[in-house]
Amino acid sequence: GLTEDEANEKFDKIKIYKSEFTPMADALLDHKTTTALKLVCEGDDEKIVGCHIMGHGADEMLQGFAVAIKMGATKKQFDDTIAIHPTSAEELVTLR
Repeated sequence: GLTEDEANEKFDKIKIYKSEFTPMADALLDHKTTTALKLVCEGDDEKIVGCHIMGHGADEMLQGFAVAIKMGATKKQFDDTIAIHPTSAEELVTLR
């Protein structure tokens, strides 16, 4: 997908959704890690044109979400998805 800068160059209207958190698996550890997520959306229907994930399991999360994005998924479609809990991936379908 596109970066935020690339989307700004290509589209008139973009909206960014992002989150940063400590994954539940690390919550009780002394050395905590951070997971960061970002969705880049364009237009009034908020078609998702970019998805960025940094943290444990990012590769596996991206593979699944990439299919939906390639098929033209919108933010509303992500919002309408029931999140699998507890997972870091659930954050992508609950971003506000």
